[in-house]
Amino acid sequence: MFRPQTYYLILCLITTLVLPFVFPLWKDAAGKPFYFMAEMVYVILLGLSNTLTFLSILSHTKRQQQFVMGRLNIILNLILLGLFVYRTLTASGETAISEKGVGMFLPIFSIVFLVLANKAIKKDEDLVKSVDRLR
Repeated sequence: MFRPQTYYLILCLITTLVLPFVFPLWKDAAGKPFYFMAEMVYVILLGLSNTLTFLSILSHTKRQQQFVMGRLNIILNLILLGLFVYRTLTASGETAISEKGVGMFLPIFSIVFLVLANKAIKKDEDLVKSVDRLR
């Protein structure tokens, strides 16, 4: 019914849209969970990532545009992952080691799905180009 990249993009959308509300990014020394909504930067970056993924799903007829949006989304998720890592490494005033939650690794899952989607888009593009050569 759908092309493979659509399924990968839907999984990426679920990863960045639903799961951050379920899984905390980390727990502090007192055991209190820290969700992404506590920082406005995380909310903005996740919102941009969701928007790019959704627009990429909607632009299924424009493979080149879909590929570019996937790459931008990968860069955005790498920035988000870097901010998460920076935040956990420089937690202010923390003497005990905090426990990292599953939410910390959601950008990694999102990046994996985006890379798989981009590979499928590239495969489709190569197939269309090879058919055009035969005409």
